[in-house]
Amino acid sequence: MAVLPVLGDGAAGAEARAVFDDIREKRQTDYVNNFWRVLAADPALLKAVWERLQVVMAPGALDPLTKELIYVAVSVANGCDYCIHSHTAAARAKGMTEAQHGELLAVIAMASQTNALATALQVPVDAAFDAGNSG
Repeated sequence: MAVLPVLGDGAAGAEARAVFDDIREKRQTDYVNNFWRVLAADPALLKAVWERLQVVMAPGALDPLTKELIYVAVSVANGCDYCIHSHTAAARAKGMTEAQHGELLAVIAMASQTNALATALQVPVDAAFDAGNSG
């Protein structure tokens, strides 16, 4: 159950509806998902998150599919079921294949295991891997 209400267009204020309209226009859909509808309880936050998301997820040095795959991996690490589902759907819409999804899950699982081992064992960082190392 959401902590705040999932606001429909009729219950959302004018500022939130303007963001909903922008979401519809930019995504070329009539659908505004629940994440945005819950954020609509705080229109300033809704607008700020929507604007930042567009900048971060826009094509750049990383292509949009790669960004979605990273988003899925971080969402798994953070245990965000909503984000796992929404960004897996977005990755599929951007061309992720079942084979890619399977490899992504394998990498996430491997990283989780090796991260846990390195943390538990307190393995010191190799000098060659230290970003502050100039040599």
